[in-house]
Amino acid sequence: MITSPQNPKLKLIRALQGRVKARRKEKAFLVEGVRLLEEAIDAKWDIRFILYDHSLSERGKKLINSLDDVEVEEIDSTLINSISDTENSQGIIAVLNDSQISIPDSPDFLLILDQIRDPGNLGTLLRTAAAAGVDAVILPPKTTNAFAPKVLRAGMGAHFHLPIISADWDEIKDRVRGLTVLLAEMEGGVNYTEASLKDACALIIGGEAEGASESARELAQTSIHIPMPGEMESLNAAVAGVILIFEVVRQRSRRIR
Repeated sequence: MITSPQNPKLKLIRALQGRVKARRKEKAFLVEGVRLLEEAIDAKWDIRFILYDHSLSERGKKLINSLDDVEVEEIDSTLINSISDTENSQGIIAVLNDSQISIPDSPDFLLILDQIRDPGNLGTLLRTAAAAGVDAVILPPKTTNAFAPKVLRAGMGAHFHLPIISADWDEIKDRVRGLTVLLAEMEGGVNYTEASLKDACALIIGGEAEGASESARELAQTSIHIPMPGEMESLNAAVAGVILIFEVVRQRSRRIR
């Protein structure tokens, strides 16, 4: 049992918990809770080690007992609470290796999340993208790190089923070659229900505070907007993204009927 706060595993977890640089250097990230760990295991994700305490649920105990080749170690409950990113620990935390999911050779639906800084919004958009069958999500500079703990929780397992890559704008230009690039705007451009979204496209969703960057605007070939007849000036970035992503799904489902 781990009882010392100076244990190397705990030092690694603290570093991964708060620092993007540490996650990049270690090529690893954290998962807390039984549900997320189940998603990772189902996806055959590479797990470095798992820590748990006596409060772990029966469901969690069955899960770790089913693992043969993963290092699992018990930890003092006071310590697991001290390293948890949640208010109440679920009694289990794991360090996972950063294994990239490959992007399809000929993607026909990419999502570019530009300057999305709220972890909850980013996680919601990733979850929506996975549910909608988006081929990959691209994160330009100044977007929150997708493998931050709060983003992982909001993503509800999407990270284990969806290619997520960070890229600069030069690389993004190469990735979207041959696709129609659409930029979501608050107003202007085409009403989203009237835009043609049946063909291969890349959809850019801008950030909550500043919207899309200048680089995103230069890349976009056309703009689309969601009409808002009410009194609000704009929609939450995640809400707007959900509407637009599933408009692509709706139009394409009609195409294949």
